[in-house]
Amino acid sequence: MVKTRIAVLISGNGTNLQALINAQADGVIKHGRIVLVVSSNSIAHGLKRAEAAGIETAVVTKKQCGSEEAFEQKLIEVLKEHNIELIVLAGFMVAVPRQVCEAYAGRIINVHPALIPS
Repeated sequence: MVKTRIAVLISGNGTNLQALINAQADGVIKHGRIVLVVSSNSIAHGLKRAEAAGIETAVVTKKQCGSEEAFEQKLIEVLKEHNIELIVLAGFMVAVPRQVCEAYAGRIINVHPALIPS
């Protein structure tokens, strides 16, 4: 069976990511597979959790990209390179760029709703 390719977007510790990794390992997630974890923070502990589970990681930060537009383009590029079909926001503490929302309309789930720090 072909499984939906999932990217989990994080910014921090990755406790929700770990819950998703555990659910995948336990067979709870039946029709999808986490193939990528993207962090907006290069030192996020969640990156280590992903690596320990054998999941590919990427870091995309506004600072490294230099502008909002470049951040938006890089994020879309990384998602497309991995043929992502579904995005799970699990503590991604950056506003999801408009183009990402449009490109993945109806295919974004937020499991960690919170106010974005000012």
